[in-house]
Amino acid sequence: MKDFNLVVSTYRFREEEAQDEILNLLEQFGDPDSECEITDIKGILLANTSIGPTDVVAKLKDLTSSDPWQIRYILRVLPIQAVVATDLRSIRHASAELASRIGSTDKFRVTVEKRHSPITSGEIISSVAEVIQSKVDLENPDWVVLVQVLGKQTGISVITPQQTFSAIKEKRQ
Repeated sequence: MKDFNLVVSTYRFREEEAQDEILNLLEQFGDPDSECEITDIKGILLANTSIGPTDVVAKLKDLTSSDPWQIRYILRVLPIQAVVATDLRSIRHASAELASRIGSTDKFRVTVEKRHSPITSGEIISSVAEVIQSKVDLENPDWVVLVQVLGKQTGISVITPQQTFSAIKEKRQ
């Protein structure tokens, strides 16, 4: 899938159930035309919806607090704001554009999840961090630059730490 705005993770060998679940939830949230693709990476799906990706995360959190067992196969949902080729120049450029919302007094962290790529996480973190003119705070950031490397494609977002969905964490609350 070339254009996606959600990375969905599930249990290995439960990809089809998670695909049905996310498509049904997106339809319930108001997008009957969303798409979802099972990737070659075990437990990872890519979805594209007309609903804002951070809005999907908020709706999933609301749903989990009111009906936690409606989500059975989805483990995590990560919002994606830009998709680029997996090369340092493209990742750095997209990160710089998205990071324009980070204020000069705000603190940030770069989080990289890398699958099927020879580029190291350290190279990505260094490349992204050098284009952001704010202070780094690994433990209490105001913003997270989320870099999801999925083979030849990379999804990037600049979000607050609360703008990801983890079914396990939400069900514990």
